[in-house]
Amino acid sequence: MAVTIKDVAKLANVAPSTVSRVIANNPRISEKTKLRVREAMKKLGYHPNLIARSLASQSTKVIGLVFPSSDIFFQNPFFSTVIQGLSEGAHEKQYALQMSTGKTEEEIFEGVVHMVQGGRVDGIILLYSRVNDQVLNYLRDRDFPFLVVGKPYECAEEITHVDNDNCRASRDAAEYLLGLGHTKIGFIGGSEKLVVTIERLLGYKEALRENGLPILPEYIIHEEFHREGGQDAVKKLLSLDIPPTAFVVTDDIMALGVVNTLVEMNIKLPEQVSVISFNNVLLADMSRPPLTSIDINIFELGYQAARSLIQMLENDNEPVKRIIIPHQLVERLSCERAETKLVAHK
Repeated sequence: MAVTIKDVAKLANVAPSTVSRVIANNPRISEKTKLRVREAMKKLGYHPNLIARSLASQSTKVIGLVFPSSDIFFQNPFFSTVIQGLSEGAHEKQYALQMSTGKTEEEIFEGVVHMVQGGRVDGIILLYSRVNDQVLNYLRDRDFPFLVVGKPYECAEEITHVDNDNCRASRDAAEYLLGLGHTKIGFIGGSEKLVVTIERLLGYKEALRENGLPILPEYIIHEEFHREGGQDAVKKLLSLDIPPTAFVVTDDIMALGVVNTLVEMNIKLPEQVSVISFNNVLLADMSRPPLTSIDINIFELGYQAARSLIQMLENDNEPVKRIIIPHQLVERLSCERAETKLVAHK
């Protein structure tokens, strides 16, 4: 026979309504009572029927996660780490996660419409920030609860978002290379439609200006955030008459493509070329040589995003927040002082 709330209430010596409030994590119930009820639930093997509770409360207890194109989502380990943080933040409040992506912007948009109009989720987290994004505009127009991981392109002060200071982080990366004596520094970024690319390019340019160096358009390449993008970009940069001796690469997976290409071209890293990248995923440490990378604390980005959206869902008066997750530069073996002149490889 199935265990009921009444059975839990009897064992914990509380009213059935108290058990319901403990399941909902009602703040009015003392921690002592919550502990006693949870111990009773565990002893009896009781699991609350979340579907029935959702129907009664008109809440799904589900958060929708919207990813960029599926090609990038499945290739880039950034997303597996951010999902870990999202999962932990959601689990603490007994929320589930539903993922949505697509091969094109239109497919991604249609997936969001289905989640919202189908009543499948209580709120949505966008795991990217794009220029003129129809998904973000749709959610704003419907006044549907959502949060952005990244800096919104417009109206950032009106949208709760969790981000790094990507401009500052990129300045730190470029200044690190400048400190090693490099004056010919290339920039390999992702799509120009992504705000993270815009912000990191801005930081790179600021570092060069402040050090009295020219900004050379031919030193700036944009590709997609995957390994092939890094391969294509570095080939273009190394074919220049005066190629860079160092690269700021805005993603570790792209940087892996850069490293692979350098090996194929018999260019020594870091003796001839230095590379610094972003995200500090596991592959950065596994690369040969291991990559110097900006650690953006991906897990914390996800964790704070889930917590912040749930706070919005549970409190109509929750203010708009801008949460900045700190970054750190992790030094490894892919950077060295500028000494060897690199000739063009065409």
